[in-house]
Amino acid sequence: MQYTEADIPVVIKHGEILGFSDGTTVRFESNGEAKDVFFGDEWTPTIQLFPANDYAFQAGGKAFKLTALFEDALKVEKA
Repeated sequence: MQYTEADIPVVIKHGEILGFSDGTTVRFESNGEAKDVFFGDEWTPTIQLFPANDYAFQAGGKAFKLTALFEDALKVEKA
């Protein structure tokens, strides 16, 4: 499934993609309990998050926060 910035706050699951207004995309792959987070079409993760850890980033001049959940999911919200 593909989500857009308009869906935020949103919880994405493994294999789903979130697209932002500036063309940036974010997705993740599970690595045990950790989540390997990828921006765009990168082959290597930007960051690895463990459950309850978060990561702040900007897309299109707006601030967002990713939070790894214990289930196979990643929460995305405005920072």
